Amino acid sequence: MDIGKKLKELRLQNDLTLGDLASRSELTKGFLSQVERNLTTPSIATLQDILEALGSNLSDFFREEEESQIVFQTQDFFVDEQEDYTIEWVVPNAQKNEMEPILFTLHPHKKSQIISAYQGEEFGYVLKGAVTIVQGGKKYKVKAKETFYMDGSRSHYLYNHGSTEAKILWITTPPMF
Repeated sequence: MDIGKKLKELRLQNDLTLGDLASRSELTKGFLSQVERNLTTPSIATLQDILEALGSNLSDFFREEEESQIVFQTQDFFVDEQEDYTIEWVVPNAQKNEMEPILFTLHPHKKSQIISAYQGEEFGYVLKGAVTIVQGGKKYKVKAKETFYMDGSRSHYLYNHGSTEAKILWITTPPMF
């Protein structure tokens, strides 16, 4: 761990100059500058004083948080090709998250798996083609550039009534796929 760099980042996050931090921690500006440039290492007691002046503590300062992935590329996707449809998990391991987005391609005149009733919600954006949502005795047609939003209280499925593939960005919360 680069203590000096991390201290400087913390100081800047708090909008403090070296002079401000020196006043708060009762240390000299020159000493703090040397610490930030890793030219000297503070004692544990001095580091505690600096961190206290920055509104932090040793435990938080040395906690290493695993950085989570934010951007996913096509090589990160997991693809499951079925006879009637293809599911692309666009966020790997999304089942551990609050929501699960997929790209769902439904082949012509085919239907998705039946989604049983559950406690949650779904959002879909039809990227191309058209689908029919079949929920109980009702049918809802959704075409390209249209969206759907529903709770999961009733079982349902999608049907592609067209002669071309339909592609949907489909998001569920909690994860269902």
